[in-house]
Amino acid sequence: MKKESQVIFDRNVVEFVTVAAEFCKFLEQAETMKRDTFVDTSLKILPLLYLKTAMLPETEIIGDEAPESYVTEETYEVLRINLAGILAEKDDYLDVFVQDMVYSDQPIKKSISEDLADIYQDIKDFIFVFQLGLNETMNDSLAICQENFGTLWGQKLVNTLRALHDVKYNQEEEEEEVGNEEGFYEPSDDNDCCEEEGCHCHDDDCHCHEDGCHCHDDELK
Repeated sequence: MKKESQVIFDRNVVEFVTVAAEFCKFLEQAETMKRDTFVDTSLKILPLLYLKTAMLPETEIIGDEAPESYVTEETYEVLRINLAGILAEKDDYLDVFVQDMVYSDQPIKKSISEDLADIYQDIKDFIFVFQLGLNETMNDSLAICQENFGTLWGQKLVNTLRALHDVKYNQEEEEEEVGNEEGFYEPSDDNDCCEEEGCHCHDDDCHCHEDGCHCHDDELK
């Protein structure tokens, strides 16, 4: 006799499924996006995905067999490469919230594209099984996704969010700095206003009226 789950009909589950599907669709269609658009959208959808996952009701596996997987190695790699192409030199970031830090006093280099592909893999596998509409496997795919959120991709999501925040706002600061440098005007040193022989412009006690001296030019204007 098959076991039935009522959890999958919970309002929070329905809302999670909606956001999860939108997240997968966003990454799948991101290939032609400009980096600014991609980063802006990611900074909006990732916090929402985290929130909706955190609000899921506790779910336990009730089936005897593991649900099917949808994302193949090829699918994963194509997505990762596309995302890396969008982010370009901004893809890599330093991460201190990884297990490897136990053995190192240096931050570990990670990539936004790989983290997002990892998150996508779990979410897409869940969406694929959930859309089949079989009560037991829907429940179990939700339970697995929820467990992986706590142990794997939840941490990756917040790390990636921090990295994307840095891409957006530090990039703007860098552009402002470049703009300031390009338009920067450095006033000339008053001591270099003239180099004519016989001029005592900068002598504190200069009250002369010698030819070639500009001491009192300002007074004549």
